[in-house]
Amino acid sequence: MSAEFFLGANTPAGFYSLYDGLIDTDTARDVIVLKGGPGCGKSTFMRRVGALVADAGHSVEFILCSSDPDSLDGVVFPGLKAAVVDGTAPHVVEPVFPLAVERYCNLGAHCDVDAVKLHVAEIRRLTRAIRPCYARATRCLSAARALEDDMFDCVLNNAALDTLARRARGIISREIKPGPGPALKKRFLSAITPRGLLCRHDTAHALCPRLYELNDDYGLAHMMLSPILEAALAAGQEAIACYSPMNPDHQLEHLLFPGLGVGFVSSGHLHAYDGKPFRRLRLNACLDPELLRRHRVRLRFLRKTEHALMAEAVGALADAKRLHDELESHYCPHMDFAAVKHCADQTAACLLRQA
Repeated sequence: MSAEFFLGANTPAGFYSLYDGLIDTDTARDVIVLKGGPGCGKSTFMRRVGALVADAGHSVEFILCSSDPDSLDGVVFPGLKAAVVDGTAPHVVEPVFPLAVERYCNLGAHCDVDAVKLHVAEIRRLTRAIRPCYARATRCLSAARALEDDMFDCVLNNAALDTLARRARGIISREIKPGPGPALKKRFLSAITPRGLLCRHDTAHALCPRLYELNDDYGLAHMMLSPILEAALAAGQEAIACYSPMNPDHQLEHLLFPGLGVGFVSSGHLHAYDGKPFRRLRLNACLDPELLRRHRVRLRFLRKTEHALMAEAVGALADAKRLHDELESHYCPHMDFAAVKHCADQTAACLLRQA
């Protein structure tokens, strides 16, 4: 089975990394850390290794790049206790147990360095031009997050908290069963990208056939998901906790329990869910209608402004991707991609021999 997640996110505080949780280095057997400049074939390398290992019948977790969701930043092979990861900025990865577990693979070795040096002026210009784009995206997301907090404060009261807690207790009693031992993975199922806010609902469906949709326009889902996660871990279940890119330190957005086949995905005005859930819970109905009526004009203004800020952030990320694509164009013509492909084939063969 294949799954797709993000481990890095564009957030109101800048780039946020969960790459220290890519794989448990205390039990991992082989982790390949890729180095090399833009356009050196890191994503191509990982996609090829992932496809070869998947074709051999092993589960693969593909880690997507939030700045370019068509590219990969990593692949994890849980059954092989192995992974390949892009170790370059902004998600720099360095070995914890060099050579014993992690090892480097420098794809830049397959590049004609002398030819690249002829483009040094443009490479410097483009590299410097990309940074302000990310800074602009961060400022917009920070402002949007402040508006989200304002909306949350407008609508939440103790009655709503009691209703959410009661619903969570009902789900826990129905769905959470004893498991073999607790295990927690942190991931992003959604990310703010140059194509907008993307959510990999297909991954949630693949891992959890019984999927609850939490319809939520005000950030209420976290209030239900937190006690469910706590109860599941206490019961010994494996959990994949997926955090919001707008509040990655604290706000649960989606929650998956592959061992139970049960998952929870949030949907709302920023990210619609277009699948057919096992059950749909309308969390907005937990709110006091009088509070919603009283703040109707303010909430409409906050939401409209938040949408505009999110659109501006996405535009800034799209500008950064356009410049990055141009930057790659100064490297790609000078790469020996046949050598990269051969290296990927050798890496896949090495991983499969360890199976």
